[in-house]
Amino acid sequence: MSDNRPPFVVAHRGSSAALPEHTLAAYELALHEGADGLECDVRLTRDGVLVCVHDRTIERTSDGTGVISEMTLAELKEFNFGTADKPAEVLTLSELLTLTLDWKSRATKVFIETKHPVRYGALVETKLLAELQRFGLASPASADMSRAVVMSFAATAVWRIRRSAPMLPTVLLGETALYLTGGAAHTVGATAIGPGVAVLRDHPDLVDKAAAAGRATYCWTVDDRTDVDYCAELGVSWIATNHPARTKTWLGQSV
Repeated sequence: MSDNRPPFVVAHRGSSAALPEHTLAAYELALHEGADGLECDVRLTRDGVLVCVHDRTIERTSDGTGVISEMTLAELKEFNFGTADKPAEVLTLSELLTLTLDWKSRATKVFIETKHPVRYGALVETKLLAELQRFGLASPASADMSRAVVMSFAATAVWRIRRSAPMLPTVLLGETALYLTGGAAHTVGATAIGPGVAVLRDHPDLVDKAAAAGRATYCWTVDDRTDVDYCAELGVSWIATNHPARTKTWLGQSV
């Protein structure tokens, strides 16, 4: 399979099988490994900064404790999100976007997932759009040319993005009920559907149904070779994996 054909490989929270998730080092490694996209989750701090953290608390991914929405960025930076020998500060979305746009080897996309329900509600999407605007990413010439993709399990979050930035590609993540009859993906105008790999195994027709409706398919989290091959055979557009280099090798793509 050539490098300019799908499935394209998205580094799930960076090259997170090798290095701590959502750290600058994990994303730098993913870029060196040839990832076509970088995936991150974002949450708002108490002082309104978007940080790349999956959980609502920091216990699992740092040496600290606390709820992100109740902490300032300065407070979060006191904790180690890396390892004992290679400490790392909490990563902001701004830092991730800077890293991605400064990378000259390829035009890597950033797949940004907003988490809901959260304390700040729609403010998350408002802050996200403002940040994308600051980087010149909020109004791409076309969805295909966009360097940013916004994703969420919340249909209302996807709708907020589509309403305010109609050219930004969006992915509605979730279970099969959202996809099999068009449903929420059609209502909110999502440009792609995002089933987990287990859902896709139960409903392989999702890819063709999405394509017939003009939508791409983004599948997560695809780490086993059988699942990588399965997604490629079905025609999945983007696959998110914790092993970007290995996945590209399996697909016959250069790293």
